[in-house]
Amino acid sequence: QVQLVESGGGLVQPGGSLRLSCAASGTILVINAMGWYRQAPGKQRELVAAITRGGTTNYADSVEGRFTISSDNAKNTVYLQMNSLKPEDTAVYYCNANLIIRSVGAGPEDYWGQGTQVTVSS
Repeated sequence: QVQLVESGGGLVQPGGSLRLSCAASGTILVINAMGWYRQAPGKQRELVAAITRGGTTNYADSVEGRFTISSDNAKNTVYLQMNSLKPEDTAVYYCNANLIIRSVGAGPEDYWGQGTQVTVSS
C-alpha cells in the first residue's frame, strides 16, 4: 500500500557531498514526519535527521552543521543534503516515514525504504 523509494547514494571522497531523496507513494492520507536513519556494518541503526510535517527538524550530533534535511510535502518527498562527508558517514541510509494510510480507523505507522549505500572513501 505504501512505498518509499530512495535514490542518491554512491561513492564519494572525504569532504565531498551527496544528496539523498526519498519519495513516498501509495494510499497515504497524511505524513506526520519523515527521516533518515543509517546503519554501518556491525552497528545499530541510528537516527541521522528527521523533519515533521510542520518543518521542525532534528539532527544527530555527529551530522549537525554538515547535513541538511528538507521536504516537499506536496510531493511526499524528503531530501538529505550531506556535505563535508567523512569516512565514518559510510553506511546504508534508510528513509523512514511515519504516516497514516487512507483506511478507516488507521493510525500512524512507520514505513521504511529499502536503503541506499553511501560510501565515503579516498
